[in-house]
Amino acid sequence: MTKPESSPDAALLLGPPYEELTAVDLTGPVQPLVGGWVLAWNLASRNWALAADLVVNRAAGVSLAVILPQNDDQLPVLRLLRAIEQSRPQAVLPFHETPRPREIASVIRRPPVNLASSVAEYLDWRGFAVDPVTRSIIRRTVELSANVRTISGLARNLYLSRRALGRRFLKARIPVPSHWLQICRLLRATIKLQNSNDTLFSVACSLGYPDGFSLSNQMQRLCGLRPLEVRDLAGWEWVFETWIQREAAKGNVATAVLNARTSIAVRPPARERDNNRAGPAQAASG
Repeated sequence: MTKPESSPDAALLLGPPYEELTAVDLTGPVQPLVGGWVLAWNLASRNWALAADLVVNRAAGVSLAVILPQNDDQLPVLRLLRAIEQSRPQAVLPFHETPRPREIASVIRRPPVNLASSVAEYLDWRGFAVDPVTRSIIRRTVELSANVRTISGLARNLYLSRRALGRRFLKARIPVPSHWLQICRLLRATIKLQNSNDTLFSVACSLGYPDGFSLSNQMQRLCGLRPLEVRDLAGWEWVFETWIQREAAKGNVATAVLNARTSIAVRPPARERDNNRAGPAQAASG
């Protein structure tokens, strides 16, 4: 299939081990990728607009890095701001003649300024359909997860009984409150693991787990992942999305809540991943 002139640098894919950017053929279909992949949108390309649909409609769980043009003559400021707003990138990088893969991955790894706001924005962007009150409770749960470790403590801080809290989430047809609290704690662990050389034991204890074994088991149970794996891959959104998809597969999330966007696949078991390491994994839409 022939690619349009200059289109290869309009959209680029970056995956583990984050050493090489691969041009996206904008004339062909792009399959959603498993966790840890980054889509880079090069606004310095003459054909940047051809990648707009791909970028805006990318699969949930795929991080986005926007690379700015060299000057305002290439892309007027208002149009630039509109493109960034509509695409919701996780990283915005200055112009580079040749984009640097490891720099892109490093920026994707950085902790969000406010995790609660970032999670709320992610759920809005992926079309997570819940009522405003439940949405605010989820956001508050993310905030409280920095210090609260039990569902009783969560309910108390929300000024709700455990039963009332559970009923609200059941009515919204989303995972139980305890799972939301625990995935938020695991997101904090993911961010710490990716941005420090601290041992798993140290990270686990800093977040209130008794040891690294407990953190690892919790991550495996909820996400099907191990801490070493999330440390090696960039970003937290793919971990969050993997959890959402696993909950959906168990019937804990209604289809109507998730029907707005395709998704990365639930990651296969470790033995299956080992068999597929010869090339990039692809998966069907969620």
